[in-house]
Amino acid sequence: MERELALEIARVTEMAALNSARWMGLGRKMEADDAATTAMRMMFDTVSMDGTVVIGEGEMDEAPMLYIGEKLGTGDAPQLDVAVDPLEGTNILAKGLWNAMAVVAVAPAGTLLHAPDMYMEKIAVGPKAKGKVDLNASVAENLKAVAKATDKDISDVVAVILDRPRHAKLIEEVRSAGARIKLISDGDVAAALNTAFEETGVDILFGSGGAPEGVLAAAALKCLGGEMQGRLLPEDDAQLERCHAMGIKDLDVVLGMEDLVKGDDAIFAATGVTDGELLRGVRFIGKSRAKTHSIVMRAQTGTVRFIEAVHDLSRKPNINRLTK
Repeated sequence: MERELALEIARVTEMAALNSARWMGLGRKMEADDAATTAMRMMFDTVSMDGTVVIGEGEMDEAPMLYIGEKLGTGDAPQLDVAVDPLEGTNILAKGLWNAMAVVAVAPAGTLLHAPDMYMEKIAVGPKAKGKVDLNASVAENLKAVAKATDKDISDVVAVILDRPRHAKLIEEVRSAGARIKLISDGDVAAALNTAFEETGVDILFGSGGAPEGVLAAAALKCLGGEMQGRLLPEDDAQLERCHAMGIKDLDVVLGMEDLVKGDDAIFAATGVTDGELLRGVRFIGKSRAKTHSIVMRAQTGTVRFIEAVHDLSRKPNINRLTK
């Protein structure tokens, strides 16, 4: 992959963020998601690549969302796997809460796990705790390992967990071990990403969430030197058959970084739509001007860029046409 591709992918997430941000707090998550998706698709059409969506909204012949199997880019080399979440945190944006983002990961063709749309049990940590955690270990053992790796008392370790009834036992185990908890309503890609940055105050992610989001988070953590482990959790025969059809036979196996994102190259970009611990949300600073805050990084080089951009929306006719 050419290094210039990283900035092109950041332009894609910027456009999706700009186009969905006007829906913040309006309680209309579907419209916001559609706005992000439409803008992202149009921007991808300008990127020199031959991309295929491997993580999206499911296989469809036609869909308003970016769907698995959809071709993106100009059709020129390189051939890439594309993972997308045009609006990670639709409920977050609808309520005006934290950590809604537009997210894209790309990697050489055949290197991203074609994760089916189902739950995945996950554990994620930043670089200091890489190689120290194990999805098969107990919650207490993993928390002790993170505390040691980060040189903290366990009472100073913060675990981030989706606030769901299914996590009641997990939450109790974390509390019993002596660690603190940050519960989130949605947005576990952002939560996993935050484990790699000390300033966010998050040390480890536990719990189950979407498998596609797990692969997106793994791509981000590969760029940052962190670690994600996952285990697929099919809930019915249809999901089980879907796993088998995608070549995933052993559902008890723990999927490590090399299973989720093969090789040493991947590009991850995210633009904040609402404010978060790591990224600021879109700011409209006049009738035709807006600010965005993005992160873009590449696994092969380890480069991490934060980009603050000021956009003249009068020169972006697609934005003016696509917003509500």
